[in-house]
Amino acid sequence: MIIEPRMRGFICLTSHPKGCEQNVKNQIEYVKSKGSISGAKKVLIIGASTGFGLASRITAAFGSDAATIGVFFEKPPVAGRPGSPGWYNSAAFENEAHHAGLYAKSINGDAFSNEIKKQTLDLIKADLGQVDLVIYSLASPVRVHPVTGVMHRSVLKPIGATYTNKTVDFHTGIVSGISIEPCQEDDIANTIAVMGGEDWAMWMDALKAENLLASGATTVAYSYIGPSLTEAVYRKGTIGRAKDHLEATAFAISDSLKSINGKAFVSVNKALVTQASSAIPVIPLYISLLYKIMKAEGIHEGCIEQIQRLFQDRLYTGKEILTDEKGRIRVDDWEMRADVQEKVANLWKQATTESLSEIGDLEGYRNDFLNLFGFEFDGVDYKADADEMVGISSIV
Repeated sequence: MIIEPRMRGFICLTSHPKGCEQNVKNQIEYVKSKGSISGAKKVLIIGASTGFGLASRITAAFGSDAATIGVFFEKPPVAGRPGSPGWYNSAAFENEAHHAGLYAKSINGDAFSNEIKKQTLDLIKADLGQVDLVIYSLASPVRVHPVTGVMHRSVLKPIGATYTNKTVDFHTGIVSGISIEPCQEDDIANTIAVMGGEDWAMWMDALKAENLLASGATTVAYSYIGPSLTEAVYRKGTIGRAKDHLEATAFAISDSLKSINGKAFVSVNKALVTQASSAIPVIPLYISLLYKIMKAEGIHEGCIEQIQRLFQDRLYTGKEILTDEKGRIRVDDWEMRADVQEKVANLWKQATTESLSEIGDLEGYRNDFLNLFGFEFDGVDYKADADEMVGISSIV
C-alpha cells in the first residue's frame, strides 16, 4: 500500500515502515560513528520503542555491544492498516541487532501491569541471568494501578491559577493566545500516579527481589525541567509534581540498591519533538525558537545525540557520575545555557504568525514531528508500495 501521513490534531494516524527503518539505521550509524562506549552489557529498557527509550536501546547495543530486552506497548499492523511507529522502530532495531550478532528480544504489553513485569523477569532469568542497566522511559497518559485496579489519567494543567500565554499550531504556523484552566486536587494525585516514580520503584523492587540486578547495577529515568517561560504549565504544574516525585524516587531506589552497590539517577534531558511534547500547549513554539538558536550555535541535539552523550560523557566515563545539587544528571545543559535562554526569551516577545518563519525553526519542528512516524527521510521512496505487515520475530 502507499502510506502517507494522515493527521488528526497533534497525532499522525499512519506510520511508514521503511521510514521508521531508515530512522533506526540513521541512529545506529550515528552511535557507531562516535566510537565504542565502555558501558553496560545486559540492558533492560522499559519504554524502548520511541524517543529517548529507543535511543537508549540503540546506544547500548551499538555503542557497547549490549544484549537488550525492550518492553513497550505498540500496535502491530493488520492488513491495510499500518502498525504504530514504535512497532516498526522495534522491528527495524531487532533486525539490525541480530545482523550484528547482538542479543535482542522484546515484550509487547502494558509495562505497568504485574503480568508484563513477571514476563520480563522470567525472560531475564532464562536468557541473561542479570542486568546491569535499567532504563525507565515510559510515556503514557494512562495507568491502571496493578494493585488497586484504579485507572489514573494524567493531565497537563497549571496549579492554582489560569495560565495564559501564546502557542503555535505547527501544522499551520498560526501563533495564537491560549489559556489553560488550573487543575483540581485529584488531577495532581492522578498525574503523579501515572508519571511519578511509583512504577519505576516497583520494577526495581521486583528485579532486586529475584536477584536479577548485577552488582553495581545502574538505573536511569528521564525527566525535563525547561525554562521559566513554560514553568507555570510544566515544571510548576501537574506534570512538574510528577517529575518531583520521580526525582525523589531515585534517592529511595538508590537506598534500596545499596546492598548490591547499585544506584538510581534521573537524567534531565533537553526539549525535543516527541508525540508527548507536541500535545503540550506553548512547547511547540518554545521548541521552534530553541531549535533556531541551538542550530545556529552548533549545539542542537536530537534524541540519539542526547543519549549517546549521556552514556559516553556521563554514565560511563570511569569516574564518578556528575550531578547537580539535587542529584540529577543534566544533559539539558546546552539548552539551559544563560545565553541560549536569553535569546529564546527575546524571540518569544517577537513571535507572531508573520515573524515565526524568520525567527523560529517551525519547518525543523514539522520535519522532526513527521520523522517520529517514519516520514520525510532521505533515501525512502514514499511513492512506492510499502509492505505494512512487518513482524517482530523475537516478541516473547
